[in-house]
Amino acid sequence: MSNPPRAELQRFNVIPLSEAHAEQLSSWRYEPPFDFYNWTTWQVMLELGMEFGDPDIRTRQYAAVLDSDGDFIGFAQFFPLLGLTRLGLGLRPDLCDQGLGLSFVQAIVAEALRRAPDYEIDLEVHTWNDRAILTYQRAGFIITDTYAKQTHTGLVDVYCMCYLPEGAQ
Repeated sequence: MSNPPRAELQRFNVIPLSEAHAEQLSSWRYEPPFDFYNWTTWQVMLELGMEFGDPDIRTRQYAAVLDSDGDFIGFAQFFPLLGLTRLGLGLRPDLCDQGLGLSFVQAIVAEALRRAPDYEIDLEVHTWNDRAILTYQRAGFIITDTYAKQTHTGLVDVYCMCYLPEGAQ
């Protein structure tokens, strides 16, 4: 698999998600309809050992994405499956309409390839999230499946999108 263009990747650094980053991330609040992506409070995440509230899961699967000034602008989850890295990602709510999406996704894909160069990469996205779907398509993902997924709000329809390296499309 080839890496995304280097010029796009220079804007962001992908580093381990610290506890301070995790606490900040749990406080991010998205406006409807994107409020579906809001996390519960940091205290609850710690008490229940949920996702990045569990230090082991945070260390193994989560990363912070920093801009060139070192500001925490987003996160990525690299969920390992057999021969596959499933991505989870989120851009800070106040940055979602700032044109950062493509290079943000490219930086995360590059990190996934660095971590597991022989693994395929995919992600799940709600079928109604046109903004994200378009960004993922521009970054080299294609829709390969549609299914209902159980979430904290009930069943939702999602697309599974797989990354195809440039030249394989």
